[in-house]
Amino acid sequence: MHILRIFGWSFAITAVGVALAGVIGGGEAAAIVAILAVLEISLSFDNAVINATILRRMSLVWQRLFLTVGILIAVFGMRLIFPIVVVALTAHLGPIDVIDLAVNSDKVIDGGTYADKLHEAHPAIAAFGGIFLFMIFLDFMFDPERDVQWLRWIEEPLRKIGQLDVVPVVLALAALLVVGETIAGDDSAQVFAAGVAGLATYLAVRGLGEFFESRGIGAEEDEDEDSEGAAAPATAAATTAPAGGGNQLVLATGKAAFFLFLYLEVLDASFSFDGVVGAFAISQNIFIIAAGLGIGAMYIRSITVYLVRRGTLQEYVFLEHGAHYAIGALAVILALTIKWEVPEIITGLVGVGFIGVALLSSIRHRNARRNGAEPDEEEAPEPVGAKS
Repeated sequence: MHILRIFGWSFAITAVGVALAGVIGGGEAAAIVAILAVLEISLSFDNAVINATILRRMSLVWQRLFLTVGILIAVFGMRLIFPIVVVALTAHLGPIDVIDLAVNSDKVIDGGTYADKLHEAHPAIAAFGGIFLFMIFLDFMFDPERDVQWLRWIEEPLRKIGQLDVVPVVLALAALLVVGETIAGDDSAQVFAAGVAGLATYLAVRGLGEFFESRGIGAEEDEDEDSEGAAAPATAAATTAPAGGGNQLVLATGKAAFFLFLYLEVLDASFSFDGVVGAFAISQNIFIIAAGLGIGAMYIRSITVYLVRRGTLQEYVFLEHGAHYAIGALAVILALTIKWEVPEIITGLVGVGFIGVALLSSIRHRNARRNGAEPDEEEAPEPVGAKS
């Protein structure tokens, strides 16, 4: 029953989406929708793990919004409307012309179809999403307060260097400069612009979320007056919930949760770019693409909630590490796709591979602790600074 409660909407939307595709476009259309859904899940499973690390810091109300309002933004905003906006900006076409191109997949304007125009916009898309994801990876690796380490011989030196909080930004800009000068070629101008925009978006959304969390500004503070007309006292923007191991996790609400919600949506967009562009190799129909990728996005959100409710990240302590390594690899792959074609199956296997190895290390670590033995340091090291 617990599984059905979390995945119920995903199952229902899958049935409705595939059935409608079959009624409108026949068995081929239904099969394409199912294939695209599987593609999205395989490419974005690491996204679910990262989402869970953020969602578990948010109150139950905001978790529900992530599954309802968030999925509408993910399906219609990121996988239908956003590509149209990107094509309009990069191809210098009016919104009506781009919508006409998108609806009529065989129509040609300025020597290209909608899929062609989206492909031409790929360098900018890859630069924006790549820098955003690369910053997530760098912030994790250089976090000086991160206690649990997976590959200590890599992570401990980086954690110490992370005392200088400007290091991730400097490295991200250096990486953008290298990509722009060595890979982008004639697209270097739009790669630089999109990369800087991606970095600015990350810093703004993440920074505002952390600011409101640290200030303790929550939904309760939005209430101006109580029933007697007196000013309501400001209260903390959080409740607490078990985080595993007896610890209490502070749950953000109000403005802090709102910016975490925005951060999650931009993160989802960064993961979806590659899937949206790659989907045109399977179908030219934007509605079939939106349906298939939308179903996949719904499952990713359900998996995210499942990980949070089951406390999976607390039980399997290195899953978060594996997901961040997968994000770093995806950022590199996005940079490479500016010049070269990288098959989606490689992208998916890289992410699944990192998470699979991290899961195995987590299981060995958990079993060793339960048996009262010391885990093998190279495969499942003890958390740094853990109390005995």
